[in-house]
Amino acid sequence: MANEDRKPLLCVDEDADEDNNRIARRRGYQSSNAGSLSDSGQGETGRVTLTTSPSLAALAESDFVAAIFVVAFDTRSGNMVEWCLPEDIDLDGVEFKAMPSGSHTLDRDFVYFRKEGLYGLSCFENMPVESEIERGARMKSVGILSYSYTNLYRHMQFLETQVRHQLETPGKYTQLTALYNDKKAELGESSPTGILRPSPLSTPSTPSQELLPEMKITHPAGCFAQFINFFGDHVFTLWKFALLQRRIIFFSPPPIGVVCYRVYCACCLASHNVQGLGNHELRPHFYINVADIETLENEVSYIACTTEKIFESKSHLYDIYVDNQNINCSSPAMKDLLKTCDADREKLTKLNNQRAQHTFPLMSEEVGEDDITEEEVILSYFMELNDRLFHTLLDISMSHDRQLTSDHMKAIGLDPVGDRTFLMELVEHYGIDVVLMVDNPCCPK
Repeated sequence: MANEDRKPLLCVDEDADEDNNRIARRRGYQSSNAGSLSDSGQGETGRVTLTTSPSLAALAESDFVAAIFVVAFDTRSGNMVEWCLPEDIDLDGVEFKAMPSGSHTLDRDFVYFRKEGLYGLSCFENMPVESEIERGARMKSVGILSYSYTNLYRHMQFLETQVRHQLETPGKYTQLTALYNDKKAELGESSPTGILRPSPLSTPSTPSQELLPEMKITHPAGCFAQFINFFGDHVFTLWKFALLQRRIIFFSPPPIGVVCYRVYCACCLASHNVQGLGNHELRPHFYINVADIETLENEVSYIACTTEKIFESKSHLYDIYVDNQNINCSSPAMKDLLKTCDADREKLTKLNNQRAQHTFPLMSEEVGEDDITEEEVILSYFMELNDRLFHTLLDISMSHDRQLTSDHMKAIGLDPVGDRTFLMELVEHYGIDVVLMVDNPCCPK
């Protein structure tokens, strides 16, 4: 895989000044994956189960890791956890997340995933060896589990280096141990609630959200830009399902790393600053496999990716299944949302015009160091689109007649005919009390 395809999912501007912090507040970025340890999950094996709980202190110190591990492929046993810290951590299933199905066809890859309430990143490499026992190939992955996916990128280069080290000199874990000891979070001895606290090497703090550094997407030659270019006006099909907080699965044969970026971008499509809508946040699952089926059956909203084609036949697990650029819907009632309409094409044109204006500014305009990136232009577009949509609907719901007209729909970028089904689903999903005055034609587009 090209180097630009292996850049991190997110990066944090460590030196963000007040202007950057202001932008971060305006865009409403936040991360809430603090962690806690619970003994209630200890079974006969005596392993500790990790769960999550919100904590601003852990959010501020989000570079801490819950576990570090090495996964190897054994010709007799298959994928197996070769080594890990802490030694009693429950890593059941991680061996198939860190080394996804089909990885053996690649020289290297990376993958983001979830393990219960934690997020993981692992780097995989396949090295040819002259060994009959290993059948000519040695395959390993080195990864970490953390409390938030927004900090995982910080360890990407280290993991890439370490997986090569493990292939060339198996069994030497000194540097992995050093990282874990430096970044681990410990169970507070005096805390009956089992709240995680960082190791004594760092000083915890509890800042307000506006003091957190701004998070930006870093991208393989323009992650979000490629996402928009790849799907074209169908990006607004994904936008509608993301706003409806539906279940979305992206399928792709390996490599899966770049598809994890699509999961993240799809989540970003639903970003908004409107408070009080009363629905849970749409969060990414990233890579999933057959072992996740039981968990997914109980999920009402998620975005994930997989290399396993069997998910296509499990239509009860998803609302839309995205195979390359083909988007299929499992519900006949929702199939209308797959059709693009004139309003979608107009929104794409407007978005591309804003991107072009950013890429090729007028000669008279001054270009400063603090100018936003193209990624931020795209995210800001969807943030403002969603804010305008929800604010309009909420304002109408508090009006005397609560009537939503065709003019209202056009003003918020929707097609009165083509987007009727979407709007009806949207107001029902969020419990917004409006009266839709747009006629339902007998021959919709």
